[in-house]
Amino acid sequence: MAGDSSFDVVSKVDRQEVDNALGQAQKEVAQRYDFRGVGASIEWSGESVLMKANSEERVKAVLDVFIAKLAKREISLKALEHGDPTPSGKEFRLAATLKEGIPQDIAKKLTKLLRDEGPKSVKALVQGDELRVSSKSRNDLQEAIAILKGADVDAALQFVNYR
Repeated sequence: MAGDSSFDVVSKVDRQEVDNALGQAQKEVAQRYDFRGVGASIEWSGESVLMKANSEERVKAVLDVFIAKLAKREISLKALEHGDPTPSGKEFRLAATLKEGIPQDIAKKLTKLLRDEGPKSVKALVQGDELRVSSKSRNDLQEAIAILKGADVDAALQFVNYR
């Protein structure tokens, strides 16, 4: 085991970057002409982002502004999960949450993908909400990273602790 190289596959979001994107979205919502007089706002509400406006279309427009700011800061949109706007009194609300960690079903899908398509020496092990991939050959690990980058999964994947 001493000669093995490994890396971890994680799904994390840089909270500071999300905070910066939210601040930029707040400024844009406050300044844009089409958001005047519609009670449009965006803010943290515990661990989720809460958007409000007086119509369903305006809430969706606030979400679009937030998504654009996240994309500009290179935060994967796969990490953002939101539903449909819900009426609440005279306003519509939309809550969006940030997903972190790799769910068990996706982790199993990734390990199966590496078993089926990856080099034979590569071994994948699920550790909580992350995945440890190890092999004797660093070239095989590079190939495994390429396979995982091409995988179509509903999670933002990052590759860390490559050693």
